[in-house]
Amino acid sequence: MSQSAEVVKIVEVGARDGLQNEKQIVPTAVKVKLIESLAESGLRHVEATSFVSPKWIPQLADAAELMAQLSRLAHVNYPVLVPNMQGYQRAVAAGAKEVAIFTAASEAFNQRNINATIDQSLARFVPIMEAAAADGVHVRGYVSTVLGCPYQGEVPLADVVRVAEALNALGCYEISLGDTIGVGTPSKAKEMFQAVAAVVPAERLAVHFHDTRGQALANIYACLEVGARAVDSSVAGLGGCPYARGATGNVATEDVVYMLEGMGLHTGVDLDALAAVGRWISDQLGRANGSKVGVALGAQQS
Repeated sequence: MSQSAEVVKIVEVGARDGLQNEKQIVPTAVKVKLIESLAESGLRHVEATSFVSPKWIPQLADAAELMAQLSRLAHVNYPVLVPNMQGYQRAVAAGAKEVAIFTAASEAFNQRNINATIDQSLARFVPIMEAAAADGVHVRGYVSTVLGCPYQGEVPLADVVRVAEALNALGCYEISLGDTIGVGTPSKAKEMFQAVAAVVPAERLAVHFHDTRGQALANIYACLEVGARAVDSSVAGLGGCPYARGATGNVATEDVVYMLEGMGLHTGVDLDALAAVGRWISDQLGRANGSKVGVALGAQQS
C-alpha cells in the first residue's frame, strides 16, 4: 500500500446508526450539537438522521425538526436515510441534499427488516432514483449482511455482488458494504470486497464494519490493502442494528482515524476534537465510551 498522503473518506454514522437503538429518547438539541461538533472536528460526511416511520424507529421521529435546527457547513455533506418514496419526499422537503437507500444481501434479513424481498426493495428504489436525478440529490446505497445474517447464517458472495451491482446500475454514487452483525474476519472481508470490486469500481465502494467480535479495524485494514478508500464509522462506537440481536457497536471513528493517520493516510480530522465529542456524547447518553483511542486520550488529559 502506498504511504503517500492518500485520502480516506470517513462517513460518520453516529447520529443516525449510532443513536437509532438508544432506548431513551435523545433530545433534538443534543443530536444537533453532536452533528455540528462532528462536522467541526473535520468530518466532511456526517449522516444526520433517517426519514423512516416513527412507528419503527421512535428515536428518529424528530428528523424534520432536527434538519430545520441544524447549522450546516458549506463543505460538509449531511446525508439522511430514506426507506421509500414517502421518506424521500419528506427528506427533500426538509432540505436534504444527499439520501441513502438500503437493502440487504440476505433475503431472510430483508423480509424481517423491511418486509420485502431483495428484488422488491430494489424496485422501490427506481422512483427514488428518478426523483433524485431530477432534484439534483445524490444517492448512496447500503447493502447490509454482506458477511453473515442473523437469520440465515452464511450469505453467498454471489448475492452480495448481485445486490451491489444492482445499486450501482440504479445510479448510486457510492455503495456501502455492511457487516451488520460483526461476524467477518479479515480474509473474508478482503474476499468480499474484491468480489464486489470486480463488478463495481473500488472507488465507488465503502466498508461498514460492526465491532461485535472485535474484528472491525482488522477488517478495514484488509479492505484498505485491496483498494478501499471509504469507511463508515461511529463516534464513540455508538450503535448497532435494532433487527440484529447482539450486534451492538459500530467501529469507533476515533479508532479508525488513529489507525489511518498512523498508516500515513489522510482523513482531515482533528483527532483530539473528535475524541472530545465522543466523550461528551457518551456522558450525555450515560454509557461507556466505546472508543479505545477516545478513552486513552481522555486519560492523558486528566
